[in-house]
Amino acid sequence: MFAVFKTGGKQYRVAADDVLKVDKIKGEVGEIVAFGEVLLVGGEAITLGTPTVTGATVAAQVLEQGRGPKIIAFKKRRRKNSRRKRGHRQEFTALRITEILTDGQAPSRTVQAKAQEPPAPAVEAATAASASAAGAAEAEGAAAAAKAKKPARKKPAKEAKKAEDET
Repeated sequence: MFAVFKTGGKQYRVAADDVLKVDKIKGEVGEIVAFGEVLLVGGEAITLGTPTVTGATVAAQVLEQGRGPKIIAFKKRRRKNSRRKRGHRQEFTALRITEILTDGQAPSRTVQAKAQEPPAPAVEAATAASASAAGAAEAEGAAAAAKAKKPARKKPAKEAKKAEDET
């Protein structure tokens, strides 16, 4: 199921568990917010609003309140010795869509936990760690052996000739 809703003068097409950034809205991190201005609800049957779908809402969890990258507005009037530099950072709210509701249902105020994979057994993790440590030790030993077998530096031709003349 998907929906198209409107916030901040823009329209967004979303489905459950989508993550998106919208213009800043009120809400603390972790809070559930509801958007009532739903323009279209789709799935098996599409419901088109006139202008909005009655009884439809989109519920989302606030993930982050932040600011976007800095945008520099630089204006220069040539041959007039006039320039102006202004910076701007747009504020945003990151959301995760939790549910798309129809028929006047109220959004649940609790966040639905995602199904997590069971953690890997500790025995396999310990075996993998010891195997990687043994491999690293072997690599260090090989590097030390290669360094120890390095031949002595050869003397340049001039130094060798001087050594011969002196004897």
